[in-house]
Amino acid sequence: MASASHRRSLRGRRTLVVSAAVVAAGVGAGVLVMNANAGTTTVDLYHQTLAAKDGWASSGSGTTGGAKADSAHTFTVSTRAQLVKALGSVSDTTPRIIRVKGTIDANTDDSGKKRTCANYASGTGYSLSSYLKAYDPATYGRSKLASGTQEKARATAQKKQAANIVFKVPANTSIVGVPGTKAGITGGMLQIQKVDNVIVRNLTFSATQDCFPQWDPTDGDKGNWNSQYDSVTLRGATHVWADHNTFTDAPGFDTADPTYYGRQYQIHDGELDITKGSDLVTVERNQFTSHDKTMLIGSSDTDSTGKLRVSIHHNVWKGIVQRAPLSRIGQIHIYNNFYDVTALNGYDLLYSINSRAKAQVVAQNNFWKTSASQKVSKLLSGDGTGSVAGSGNLVNGTATDLVAAYNAASSKKIKTTVNWTPTLTAGLETSAKNLPTELATTTGAGVLTNS
Repeated sequence: MASASHRRSLRGRRTLVVSAAVVAAGVGAGVLVMNANAGTTTVDLYHQTLAAKDGWASSGSGTTGGAKADSAHTFTVSTRAQLVKALGSVSDTTPRIIRVKGTIDANTDDSGKKRTCANYASGTGYSLSSYLKAYDPATYGRSKLASGTQEKARATAQKKQAANIVFKVPANTSIVGVPGTKAGITGGMLQIQKVDNVIVRNLTFSATQDCFPQWDPTDGDKGNWNSQYDSVTLRGATHVWADHNTFTDAPGFDTADPTYYGRQYQIHDGELDITKGSDLVTVERNQFTSHDKTMLIGSSDTDSTGKLRVSIHHNVWKGIVQRAPLSRIGQIHIYNNFYDVTALNGYDLLYSINSRAKAQVVAQNNFWKTSASQKVSKLLSGDGTGSVAGSGNLVNGTATDLVAAYNAASSKKIKTTVNWTPTLTAGLETSAKNLPTELATTTGAGVLTNS
């Protein structure tokens, strides 16, 4: 592996599943509708807001997304062009609800025609063969960043792709998948940047790929290929609730990537990154699967002090190599998650949680499933300045002190005390023992329903 770079079926039954998930997660502040025929309570997913005390995103003004949208700002979209139109200008803070029906392919033009990497490269002068020749370490060396004609061409091609696949989300927006339609975005990125109050729910994000990775010979001991585009990226965003989504590299896994200069040609970046002073974020009941660098909290060791406050609960992490999450600086509460770290689709564990740059992590009542060959000491990672407090964590059903196991095997010790106490803990379960079963049916896209 390349060295790590730190840069139920029936309608009534489904209603009961959703109700159980809502209660467990502390969700209930949205619009509730009584189903007179069934005698049960159903949830209006599109207007639903984050419940009180449900993680950091409930702090202060809370997170309501587009709940106050009028009919003129309520959209149903099925194509890339429709999504772009519904999002409108990122400076327009009018509340809006965007219902995604079916799977939107970001790599299409306004008429719906498929766009390829070759389309983005056309007219830029970039070609992979020329790029590889220009920056071969045997001739270019390893001491300086790639620069010159081909690097400029690569950057231009990358900008053309970004213009097509990056969707900029305004403040006061709810983007919600329509139940029963396999709602999601493939090949694209939601960019939530310097805006407040956004909800993202019930969507599958797949195959977010960079056509033009950049070679950095100075990254690590042997250099690395670095890509752009997270499936969802938060940059300076506040009050964001990501709920019941699925994130995956499928159908293109890393095992299919070629190798150049002895390093994997990495076309995937993050699944859900929270950086550049983002704050007050709740990430709950999602599935993160088949991915390498999954969730980054803090873009560097000098990201914003006093921010990066994130709650991560009741998620499934399966086939994740690292960054689940990698945390810097902030106050991060990680509770009631299920980590299945056995190998999947060629993705082998490096670590789950990394606490560095003085991060203050509380990891509480989580469950890890490991294989016989995997060491408990590899579940955590750090740089010697971060903290991980907490209790009730289970490994294969057995109570385990994760920090003690890590510290016994590492010279860069993780601290065991933090400077804060979590209070926004709606839905916190005092035992992790049932999480593998419970979260199998209550997480990810496709679980929620309006009926």
